[in-house]
Amino acid sequence: MRSLVFLLLVAVASARVYTRCEWARVLKANGMDGYYGHSLANWVCLSKWESDYSTTATNHNTDGSTDYGIFQINSRWWCDDGRTPTSNACHIRCSQLLTDDVAIAINCAKRVVRDPNGIGAWVAWRRHCENRDLSSYVAGCGV
Repeated sequence: MRSLVFLLLVAVASARVYTRCEWARVLKANGMDGYYGHSLANWVCLSKWESDYSTTATNHNTDGSTDYGIFQINSRWWCDDGRTPTSNACHIRCSQLLTDDVAIAINCAKRVVRDPNGIGAWVAWRRHCENRDLSSYVAGCGV
């Protein structure tokens, strides 16, 4: 029982939830501003609505796939979770998307946006960000 409690504490301790401006600065430092024609505000908006800036967010879908991490990258197409039949186009384990090493998630997001569906592959972006004034997502962040 003690080991289970310890493991839960370690998992909680390694969870990272960024503030809006922290995340904007990380994205900018990783070349996301203007990547494939999408402003930094698009990426911040997408992340807000997909995961609320949490590196450990997961969502189980009705088709049996799971979305992982700060970008909610899907196991059916982009990563391997060992359960879902996958294309694994990012050539990573889905668990790598749940760590605080966000460079892996950012590189996979870059791969997703180069796909024919582009940034529209993210439902949350289409619902909450597309064709909207997104300036508030980076306002006051100094980016």
